[in-house]
Amino acid sequence: MTRTVKLASLPLGIAGRATLGLGRRLGGKPAEAVAAEIQRRTADQLFSVLGQLKGGAMKFGQALSVFEAAFPEEVAGPYRAALTKLQEAAPPLPARAVHEVLAEQLGPQWRRKFQEFDEKPAAAASIGQVHKAIWADGREVAVKIQYPGAGPALINDLNQLARVARLFGAVQPGLDIKPLITELKSRVAEELDYQLEARATRAFAKAYDGDPEIVAPKVLAGADKVLITEWIDGTPLSAIIADGTQEQRDRCGLLMGTLHFSAPTRAKLLHADPHPGNFRLLDDGRLGVLDFGAVARLPKGLPEPVGRLTRLALEGDADGVMEGLRAEGFVPDSAHVDAEGILAYLRPMLEPLAVEEFQFSREWLRSEARRIGDPRSPAYALGRQLNLPPSYLLIHRVTLGSIGVLCQLNARAPYRSIVERWQPGFAAPKLTK
Repeated sequence: MTRTVKLASLPLGIAGRATLGLGRRLGGKPAEAVAAEIQRRTADQLFSVLGQLKGGAMKFGQALSVFEAAFPEEVAGPYRAALTKLQEAAPPLPARAVHEVLAEQLGPQWRRKFQEFDEKPAAAASIGQVHKAIWADGREVAVKIQYPGAGPALINDLNQLARVARLFGAVQPGLDIKPLITELKSRVAEELDYQLEARATRAFAKAYDGDPEIVAPKVLAGADKVLITEWIDGTPLSAIIADGTQEQRDRCGLLMGTLHFSAPTRAKLLHADPHPGNFRLLDDGRLGVLDFGAVARLPKGLPEPVGRLTRLALEGDADGVMEGLRAEGFVPDSAHVDAEGILAYLRPMLEPLAVEEFQFSREWLRSEARRIGDPRSPAYALGRQLNLPPSYLLIHRVTLGSIGVLCQLNARAPYRSIVERWQPGFAAPKLTK
């Protein structure tokens, strides 16, 4: 009931501020100033409420936080600290409840499996929290414990957020969160299954075993609601976003791009939760990757048409792009668009791959967000006619999330060479005699 009341306060607060804003406009205050004030106060309440709750509220907040770079600076600036908190922590579960879950999942003698167990959680997230411990063989481990009742809380929160989705336009005009909530709901069952997460973690750990750039933890033990893996030390990506050096930023950007494009080939999986709380920069320069509860299973790797159509767009082949997009279902038969218009819509998005090195930035992302998200923009009208086939939905969402993180990092790297190496179809086909 407490969770429901807190989430219900969101639309009431937004409606109240809108009414207040109308009164102030009637009183002679400039409309733009009133709108900015409503936007700022709404963002303040939104991030505050989501940050107080676990479950779907925080899961949604974490997903939304990776797009912070696209928000106007007057909104994103004051709340960057609140967004970072959403990425890294939530109110912890009491020790007694932790012990009950461990006894249920590992047996009443669960303490015998550890030399030491830290009662204070090292991290707390949307559906579980992590404790640092020493395994029986002396290795440092992360013990991930699922919150009791996490499943119903997730579904209830996301259902409530879906009912008030349109009100989030007060934070960012043109922001449509319904597809994000729908996609999160579709993955609830997978994220609650720690056995499934254990298998995905093992696949990543095997694929990147001994890799000089990326490391995933090895699984030591697991149950339905408890997962024990190797502990990975390092600097959280959120700390690097806050005050890291440019060298650290660029390194993380390079490795984030490498992980995104190489994992579908190497592990046949795509890490599908790219918020900064899931990554660490190790002292040896490798990227530590955590939390494999959300993954996209890609047995054939990344779709070849994505790479091929991206290459054709960069080459200026408007007809080839239109033909390919229609074949894949991105352009429905009912759409009234022309090939050159489609190319003009896509080409600015592909700028990071048009040059040897590119520096992602908040300014670049905000410019793109305005171009395609402002209802007054021609690109917005064209985009409304396009379709996102279900088979591409998760890949699209993860790619956007990863770009959001790269823009927060302000990272410069040779992204084109990464895509040429790992994305099927992007490299120009070799001529045969």
